[in-house]
Amino acid sequence: MTAVRKSSVQQIQAPHLLADTDLTPQELRALIALASDVKKTPRDYATTLAGKSIALLFEKPSLRTRITFQLAIQQLGGFAVFQDHRDGRIGEREPAKDMARNLDRWVDAIVARTFTQEIIERLAQWSSVPVINALSGKYHPCQAMADFQTLDERFGSLGGLKMAFVGDGNNVCHSLMLCAARLGVSFVAATPPEYEPDAEVVSRARELAQSSGAKIELSFDAREAVSGVSAVYTDLWTSMGWEAETQQRRVAFADFQVDDELMSRAASDAVFMHCLPASRGEEVTDSVMESSASVVFDQAENRLHAQKALLLMFLAHNAAK
Repeated sequence: MTAVRKSSVQQIQAPHLLADTDLTPQELRALIALASDVKKTPRDYATTLAGKSIALLFEKPSLRTRITFQLAIQQLGGFAVFQDHRDGRIGEREPAKDMARNLDRWVDAIVARTFTQEIIERLAQWSSVPVINALSGKYHPCQAMADFQTLDERFGSLGGLKMAFVGDGNNVCHSLMLCAARLGVSFVAATPPEYEPDAEVVSRARELAQSSGAKIELSFDAREAVSGVSAVYTDLWTSMGWEAETQQRRVAFADFQVDDELMSRAASDAVFMHCLPASRGEEVTDSVMESSASVVFDQAENRLHAQKALLLMFLAHNAAK
């Protein structure tokens, strides 16, 4: 993708980022291009958020999301305030609508990482400043943005690529599918029965794919799904909040481990992707994680740059409070 000029950052028209589809296909492509430019010339953006304060509300533990958002805000000249909600979820001590209307008097944006999509939407309903979904039970848009930036870097463009997601049809799967559908990347989700992605998300992705030419498919056969693909993606079999199902899921997902044999069925130049953290020996083998095909740490690095681009597109044109 062509880098954008620093003086012409495209502003996101939606008031919030609650789901991936809050960005138009054009905005999503502009974000990836901007993330690439920010990565190449970070000093050119070092004061773009001067005077901005951003609240980080996290119900779930985090390494990549928390640190990359904090660094992104700081490296753009802004200030981050972190609120840990692991001992009490958002809305329990006081209503989410009250929290939102306090925070929007103090800060320029709210970044929230929550168990449920409902909480993200409730914050946005009552906030006059942008609310950014840093992960919910249904979507993980910031991860998907960094992932497609990584693929764009590796392959030079996204056109004609095909991605296979192997494992649980979870929030990461949903976001990847919705972004792929708008970027012209064909996508297949290979899951055990009863662990398919949300039917409404699949329907929406197929609808969006009609404009881009991408194909959106579901499969119960991991080996068939990865045949000839450019990217093989997996995630933990047991996401946060589902720990009681760990043993049940190990049995259900036994045939969905990404190992050397599975990777050999993908294209010769295929990459392996994972949003991390990884449970080596379960959803992926150590040999695949450490292989030359693995771009998992490129993905992690690009969380910083994609989130910088997202913040710039929401806030760079807004006057400081």
